Amino acid sequence: MKNFNFITFLFILTISFGTTSCISYRKFEEEKQRREKCETDYKDLKNQNQNLLTQVTELASKNNEIQKRLSALEKDTSITGFSLRNMSKQYDKINALNKELIAQLEKLQAGNLEETKKISGQLQLTQEELLKKEEALKKLETELASKKINLDKLSEELASAQIDIKKKEKKLEELQSILNKKDSVVNALKTKVSEALYGFENKGLTVNIKNGKVYVSLENTLLFASGKWDVDPKGVEALKKLARVLETNPDINILVEGHTDNIPYKGSGDIKDNWDLSVKRATAIVKILLEKSKIDPKRLTAAGRSEYVPIDPNNTPEARAKNRRTEIILTPKLDELFQILETN
Repeated sequence: MKNFNFITFLFILTISFGTTSCISYRKFEEEKQRREKCETDYKDLKNQNQNLLTQVTELASKNNEIQKRLSALEKDTSITGFSLRNMSKQYDKINALNKELIAQLEKLQAGNLEETKKISGQLQLTQEELLKKEEALKKLETELASKKINLDKLSEELASAQIDIKKKEKKLEELQSILNKKDSVVNALKTKVSEALYGFENKGLTVNIKNGKVYVSLENTLLFASGKWDVDPKGVEALKKLARVLETNPDINILVEGHTDNIPYKGSGDIKDNWDLSVKRATAIVKILLEKSKIDPKRLTAAGRSEYVPIDPNNTPEARAKNRRTEIILTPKLDELFQILETN
């Protein structure tokens, strides 16, 4: 009877571990997809930011070209208007002279015939010149009207281009403001983490910024014995200090990644290989971060990367020591940035 109870206990324990592993793996896959989507959106955002900069530059160039054409047209219009005014003055003078000659002709009709013919010839020439001036005057008026239409059209294009530029600049400023805010949050978070873990840096722990995220990398010498997943007391102390920083920064997502070297792990039970070992270590660290803390568990993801993301690809004892590590990756939430992109 006692042997039967012991076998039943082992069977239930095996089922429990298997169920937990499936749930952890499924959650890891979901969180991995969400994290990859976030990184892709972040890259797309940077590309869109660069595209907007290019569009603003092109619109500014178009604006300058329109300004030049507008200035040239205004100058040309001014010259045409000046010519029109001079032509009108000449027309008035010729018209006055024509009237004077008609008056003289009427006076001399009873006088000298030759003089009358001479005056008649002058009158004819004056009238012909007057007709030419009238035609030239009409031509100038037509040209002036056409140039005014072009001037109005260019003014409308310029106004439209300026409005478009302002819209693009506003959107660019909003996006840049969010990116600057994110960078500021990352830098401030890195400073807080470094200050909290000051006594551990260069003693198996490093804090760096990479790809807009804060990476807290802990060597296994600070956390785990070989082949184990129980965290060393010094590692627990460092993780508790990190947890206090993360409690005060609720807008930070936390990804815990376990990494092993390339030496195969020969285990038994549920922990059979480096995949299982890396996941178990990541889960152990997540539990320490959550223990007696106010961190929302929804912010945390535990992931095992096994041996497949090494820092040093060389197959030496030194390289393997670097690769045996746990990385806690802190990422600011980008909800505000995604809302701006959706509304635009």
